[in-house]
Amino acid sequence: MFVSTFVNRIDRKGRVSVPATFRAALRNQEFEGIVAFPTLGQPAFEGCGMDFMERLSASLDEFDMFSPKRDELAAIVFADAHQLTFDGEGRISLPASMIEHCGIEAEVAFVGRGRSFQIWEPATFRQHAAEVRRRALSEGATLPVRPVAPGGKAP
Repeated sequence: MFVSTFVNRIDRKGRVSVPATFRAALRNQEFEGIVAFPTLGQPAFEGCGMDFMERLSASLDEFDMFSPKRDELAAIVFADAHQLTFDGEGRISLPASMIEHCGIEAEVAFVGRGRSFQIWEPATFRQHAAEVRRRALSEGATLPVRPVAPGGKAP
């Protein structure tokens, strides 16, 4: 699980350290790094492990091959995705397209979202988070909690 928000500095070469707890959540995967793709409608990138990308790919199988919806979703998620490998110090190198899309200059915010996380320019994320909280409060948002499955694990 990816929880909390961490802000790390980006160096002149476009490298940034992925939070240690996020790296730990990705530890048992074959691909040693993250996969990131642009967030739809936000100046951010979704980040996850290859296992989550495989789940997203499997979800596309719910649509007929060559259907417009399948093609659109595949293009949104996979066409602009980047596989970003960890270096020996747990850093990734951010591609120029990612830096530009997010408006990143000196710092990067890693924002936990449970099974995935997002990458933002920190001030932009703070504004976004304030707006989301205001909207959730005004709409009376709630979150139903799934029951625990037999065996004691949540689905």
